[in-house]
Amino acid sequence: MVANSMVSRNRFDFREVQDLVVKLTKSSGVPQEDAVVFADALVWADLRGTSTHGVSRVDIYLRRIEKGLINPVADLKIQSRSPGVLVADAGTGLGQVQAVRVLERLYPVATELGVASATIKNSQHFGAASHYCELAAERDMILLVATNSEPAMPAHGSTDAFFGTNPVAASFPTGKGYSIKIDLATSVTARGNILAAAKEGREIPSGWAIDPEGHPTTDAESALQGAVLTMAGHKGYALAMLVEILSGVLSGSAVGSGIGSMYKDMNREQNVGHFFCLFDISSFMDVSLFKERIGSMIDLIKVGRKQPGTDEIFVPGERTNKKVLENKEMGIPIDTATLEELRSLCHKRGVPFTLS
Repeated sequence: MVANSMVSRNRFDFREVQDLVVKLTKSSGVPQEDAVVFADALVWADLRGTSTHGVSRVDIYLRRIEKGLINPVADLKIQSRSPGVLVADAGTGLGQVQAVRVLERLYPVATELGVASATIKNSQHFGAASHYCELAAERDMILLVATNSEPAMPAHGSTDAFFGTNPVAASFPTGKGYSIKIDLATSVTARGNILAAAKEGREIPSGWAIDPEGHPTTDAESALQGAVLTMAGHKGYALAMLVEILSGVLSGSAVGSGIGSMYKDMNREQNVGHFFCLFDISSFMDVSLFKERIGSMIDLIKVGRKQPGTDEIFVPGERTNKKVLENKEMGIPIDTATLEELRSLCHKRGVPFTLS
């Protein structure tokens, strides 16, 4: 363990963290194989510095399992309405587990047809959307992901939260040791960043959110009661609607205010929806040619003239890759509050706390 007093965080070997999360998840009745998939998704986010979607959420997932709001042994029901389309029902199972199951079913379909798509309903918050895109990129495929989420963002001009932060993500293999990774919320910031600020007692930047009366606020708790603002005003609103239609309306999941809150609604299921569209690169061109072309594009971008104060031009996903290498070597940082939360969970569940 390496202490970092600047941010009140400690670093731990990612394999130790993953092993602990697997054991905690199994203590809630989740099968071993599914617990590994779940833990991998959370630790994947922490390795990339996205702690808002990492092990800081273990407690709430397990509490929702205890309340019967997440089915730890849910079956995945799939029907095919046409050769290249899968329509899935997650059965209130863990979103991370069911999303990977759907993706595994999509691979052979995309290989055969070139493009395959899927919708998933009755799911949960499934962590970082780009996690699934990265899994596809490792197979030389391109995955586009969209997911709705609990109300956090108003329609343009409204004060009432209706849309989730509704992220859209994609990943592209490059042959350069990392993939181009695009993962963006349609809000000005991910709601998880406001949750983290509230948890740590910090203010949020001006322009992130409004309070319940529609006034700008820098108070994280007030922002959680109000709404996160869309990115780029009406343009973010339009993108949020695009995601809501693809992942919510088209999937048959809940939409807008019909989606249960992960933290507040401990008496109803979330019924989140997801949308996947998978492209087999080899159906369009040789994979080697694709990587050569995307590599050339990256090279052209990086040799462009730099703005004052810019040392290097990066492409999306490049700095994240450096962060992964750093965190694998140094350990993933876990804040004190999350660490104590994990320690408490272990004590309650009779699971040895093995982080050291």
